[in-house]
Amino acid sequence: MSVQIPVVGFVASSGSGKTTLLRRVVPLLVARGLRIGYLKHAHHGFDLDVPGKDSYELRAAGAAQTLLASDERWALQAEQAVKGRDPDLGEMLGRFDADGLDLILVEGFKHARYPKIEVYRPAHGRPPLYPDDPDILAVATDAPLPAGAAPEALPLDDPQTVVGFILSAQEGGRLAPRF
Repeated sequence: MSVQIPVVGFVASSGSGKTTLLRRVVPLLVARGLRIGYLKHAHHGFDLDVPGKDSYELRAAGAAQTLLASDERWALQAEQAVKGRDPDLGEMLGRFDADGLDLILVEGFKHARYPKIEVYRPAHGRPPLYPDDPDILAVATDAPLPAGAAPEALPLDDPQTVVGFILSAQEGGRLAPRF
């Protein structure tokens, strides 16, 4: 499925602060009038429902899709056709309602080819991703990057600057999906 909505991902090793940064960035983007979609890659199984509820029991009985709906929200759960295989980013993005969004923020899917911002904390002792990933447009970090580092460095503790970068990249067509 073809995705037409601008997309930018936030990638890093676990515990680097991706979610914390996103929780600060989303309200700033919404305040600028953007309708934001969010996709998170979960590394393990999860469930939106609980045993004993009708929808859980019917899904456990074999329903391939379960839609939970209320007067406030709805959620569709669909069973993966092939268990144990990572979801395809393009396929997952294609499930969004494109008419209701201006920008999709993705957390994870670091090995997929799409525009990304790396969250990098050298104190965590893990190597950065950006030297080996040409899709990383910028690095949100709490320390200076080495001289000559290719992507733009953004201050991790300044979500306004991160938002400014995202908006500039969106206006420049750098967040066009590659699916």
